[in-house]
Amino acid sequence: MLRFLFVLFFITSIANAQVINVETLRKPTDSTKWTGATSLNLSLIKNTNDIFKIENKAHIQYKDSSNLWLFVNDINLQKIEGNSLVNRGTQHLRYNRKLTKSIKWEVFTQAQYDAVSNIDLRFLLGTGPRFKLSENDKYKFYLGTLIMYEHEKASDEITDRLQEDIRGSIYLSFSLYPTETLSIISTSYFQPKIDALKDHRLSSNTSVLLKIFDDLAFKTTFNYFFDAFPVSSSIPKTQYELTNGLLYTF
Repeated sequence: MLRFLFVLFFITSIANAQVINVETLRKPTDSTKWTGATSLNLSLIKNTNDIFKIENKAHIQYKDSSNLWLFVNDINLQKIEGNSLVNRGTQHLRYNRKLTKSIKWEVFTQAQYDAVSNIDLRFLLGTGPRFKLSENDKYKFYLGTLIMYEHEKASDEITDRLQEDIRGSIYLSFSLYPTETLSIISTSYFQPKIDALKDHRLSSNTSVLLKIFDDLAFKTTFNYFFDAFPVSSSIPKTQYELTNGLLYTF
């Protein structure tokens, strides 16, 4: 899997999913090592409209022979004439402890907000095993079966909307390397409410990377998110994002 540090350009559409995909951020290392990346983008545009954008993305990982720590920060604000098109942020912390060659125990916590989706705060705390199903030079498969506590508070636009639930979080992740120049990385999540399975969320993140040169690749990523019961009826149950770009690695 290509490790990217800088995105040269991108084209995006529609909205972003509510479930952060940490699988694409895990960095394999053979020894104790800190890895990570960060970016900060600010834009102020004046034409027929006043447009303001600020984006901050960062992730830091520490890994040794038995432990892995991963922190992710993602903030995105975009306004046109004072109206928010995008206003969301996520902070995610995850810990893995190696139990056997094929089993790890995961603990994670996450806090996020999304003004456009009327989410003032969604706090998650979860734990469970992660299984390595298979691995070789051409493919890798992982399965996670976690349980999590969720605290969700709607924005002030929606009165008396506070939920506290216990949800499952089941994910299947795979990485395929059919050729030396092509990589396919995908993770799909199913997160049902334990006492009401019809109240569930589905999300999927799939990236296809085509190497152009040793340090340059073309990447296409598709994110899909479905929430059977969003915060309000005005929020679409289905959201998605398509991204294309050139990735430079060094």
